[in-house]
Amino acid sequence: MKNKSIFLSVKDHSVSGEEFKLIQNSEYGFLETTPQPSLEKLPTYYESEDYISHTDSKRNLFEKVYHLVRTFSLKKKLSLINSFLSEEKHLLDIGCGTGDFLQIAQSNGWTISGIEPNSEARVIANSKTNATVFDTSQLSSFKKKSFDVITLWHVLEHLPDLESQIVSFKKLLKPKGRLVIAVPNYNSYDAKHYKEFWAAYDVPRHLWHFNQESISKLMVTQDFEVEKVKPMWFDAFYVSLLSEKYKSGKMKPIKGFFIGLLSNLKACSSKEASSLIYIIKNI
Repeated sequence: MKNKSIFLSVKDHSVSGEEFKLIQNSEYGFLETTPQPSLEKLPTYYESEDYISHTDSKRNLFEKVYHLVRTFSLKKKLSLINSFLSEEKHLLDIGCGTGDFLQIAQSNGWTISGIEPNSEARVIANSKTNATVFDTSQLSSFKKKSFDVITLWHVLEHLPDLESQIVSFKKLLKPKGRLVIAVPNYNSYDAKHYKEFWAAYDVPRHLWHFNQESISKLMVTQDFEVEKVKPMWFDAFYVSLLSEKYKSGKMKPIKGFFIGLLSNLKACSSKEASSLIYIIKNI
């Protein structure tokens, strides 16, 4: 990728303490974490007890609230994919973590498959889904045009070889199928407020950072069309709480809640929520 300029310098606040550059790509508009860890080293940046999506732990109030919100969000996600009225209801969830979304989809008549690179999370997911979750090598073994819906809930930003990933989604999705992608939005108010302390940059686990324009440009390259964009209202609160911790070294729940609320209020008119769900049609 070419035509790059430095957007921001950001520290890895949760694992290594290393500093990374965010480089803006003028062709698409997304930001690239630079330097990007090698494929061999990348898993070491996930080795933290605080990486909640890889566990079912509820050790403290923060994690308990996270799981409470996740339960509500799962129902909203299920409602979203049911709204597509897919006849065969074949679902692939990439980066499925501990398998909760797949579990609720399976219980509602979906034929499910999942991809999860983390072995410990995969074991938990398979215990909930009758062993339907695989490591990343399985992606190339799925039959072409076999899925009605492919979902990536805060996963696209983690995937190496971005453009080749989108090519693989195109191959796996049925004609008129839907690709559902949820990612943080660096054009949100909370991102601009916290700048290098914005927790959703989460370098270097997040290799890419998107706004609405960059998602649209990426999808057009493979004849995908962004049908609808929906906000994820809870993310502003979660991200702002973590951002306050990174900025000040301590939890400031009242201030974090206030910034999250302000971000959501501004997003009502700007349509630039902290995280966005893109419903993308295969055309």
